[in-house]
Amino acid sequence: MKEVISLDYNRITNIEDPLFKKMHNLMQEVFPPEEVLEFELWAEPLEDPDIRVFVAVNEGEVVGATEYRYYVDWNIAMTDFTIIGRDGQGIGPFLAKNRLKDLTQLANENGKELFGMFAEIYNPNLVDHSESLKIKSMNPLVRREVLSHLGYKRLDISYVHPSWKNDGEAVSGLDLGFMPFNESTTEIEADLVVNFLTTYYSVLTNKPSLWVDMVEELKNKEKISLLPL
Repeated sequence: MKEVISLDYNRITNIEDPLFKKMHNLMQEVFPPEEVLEFELWAEPLEDPDIRVFVAVNEGEVVGATEYRYYVDWNIAMTDFTIIGRDGQGIGPFLAKNRLKDLTQLANENGKELFGMFAEIYNPNLVDHSESLKIKSMNPLVRREVLSHLGYKRLDISYVHPSWKNDGEAVSGLDLGFMPFNESTTEIEADLVVNFLTTYYSVLTNKPSLWVDMVEELKNKEKISLLPL
């Protein structure tokens, strides 16, 4: 019989929060270095009211985490990351359920129903760092399948993003995904993608040329198809 654990959904808003250090340590265990923002650089994002960082806590220990944000102007969300620190204990569903509840409330306060949510999704055919993962749930292939079941699609573009090291390097091996909350949605406006990406990565001053070229190419499109993961 699988162990049933008690979980609390706690928001982190300050770098001095003891739970943040535990979350950052967990991030370094499951993500490659170029995907993890340095500890000190989290101070400003955590205090941003639009960036929502929550941890799943069991008996004082951080066993999962998720970061996301809601964009009022576009009525969309972005899931920055989801971390599961233990297998087989329902941490993933717990995070997904509470995240959706929170985002639904934010959209309702805006007088709307949430249009959809972006996420960067590893493509196991292009990158594989699963050998270093202790948690099977964080395997890129497993994560991709879970996101597919949740309703995520991949945008029909060749995708790169700027390294969070802000060193001007382009990070590949991912798809840009979008989960529409209306199942009949098969494409989205290219302008929405351009506005989202330029806003999301505005914090990084050193953009790689590959990313700049990708964004410029998107500006010449009207719609972008949503394809199966």
